[in-house]
Amino acid sequence: SATGRLITAKDHASIQINVGDVDQSGRLTGTFKTYALSGFVRSRAEGDDSINRLATHDGYLKNVWQYSQ
Repeated sequence: SATGRLITAKDHASIQINVGDVDQSGRLTGTFKTYALSGFVRSRAEGDDSINRLATHDGYLKNVWQYSQ
């Protein structure tokens, strides 16, 4: 997850996205990575940045997310 917070049953703004792995020909391999975003992250409009950060960390994206202070 993007924050490490528990997503409660009452958090109706939370989402879960599964990103499927593909082989060289573009076919699904049957494995996937799951990303969960809480309503807190989405309400602060940081969902896209969180997905980019997590996907970059997992090797799905390159040169998209950079830490800035």
